[in-house]
Amino acid sequence: MKKKKKNVNAAILIIGNEILSGRTQDKNIAFISNWLNSKCGISVKEVRIIPDVERTIIKNIRTLSKRFNFVFTTGGIGPTHDDITAQSIAKAFKVKYGYHREAYKILENYYGKAAFNDGRKKMAKMPLVAKLIYNPSSAAPGFKTKNVFSLPGVPSILNSMIDNCKKYLTKGLKVHSKTVNLFTVESNISKKLAIVQKKYKNYVEIGSYPFFRLGKIGVSVVSRSTSKKKLTNVNKDLMKIIKDKKIKILNI
Repeated sequence: MKKKKKNVNAAILIIGNEILSGRTQDKNIAFISNWLNSKCGISVKEVRIIPDVERTIIKNIRTLSKRFNFVFTTGGIGPTHDDITAQSIAKAFKVKYGYHREAYKILENYYGKAAFNDGRKKMAKMPLVAKLIYNPSSAAPGFKTKNVFSLPGVPSILNSMIDNCKKYLTKGLKVHSKTVNLFTVESNISKKLAIVQKKYKNYVEIGSYPFFRLGKIGVSVVSRSTSKKKLTNVNKDLMKIIKDKKIKILNI
């Protein structure tokens, strides 16, 4: 992993008609977001879900790759006719597309020459400038083109591969978080929270999330920052609000 930078961000692009139709429930967004945040100090700032349509993929790749440090795509790199992510990315960056020599060799060795059919060969087709993301589960590699990481849509395979992306990433500063669960409603604390957020707007991100658990209505106040000191200061301000309003803290 490359040298750390203060603020490193990413976007996730989920590609697949099966997600939009509701036939398949996406599990990759939460996993990738958590991995990037907790393991790499990289904040996910945007998520999009798009169909297997070439012009749509190209447009989104061009937009997101310019806007964010890194882009993670899932889906569309398999052996079937509707797996068009690799070719679309090559077109988006205007680079050559074809059989990647190393990917071809990996797949040929995995399946054996006799069983290495056209569908399996298709998984070796990608931008020729791409760097491989190795796959310990089913051999077919993902790939990195410029700042775009292309991974499979199958969650178990993606999960097994993702650590192999680390060497290509610039790590951000670790984001620390603090959660306080309160027996109250958002409207009771919203004005005071806004004041605290304004005070620390360049250092700490504060979010409030209502919940209903075990018959209790409440709010989880989550503070996140790369600075432990600023996070501690925010927590002190929150504790003062809680004390002034006589709000009960829930241990859940």
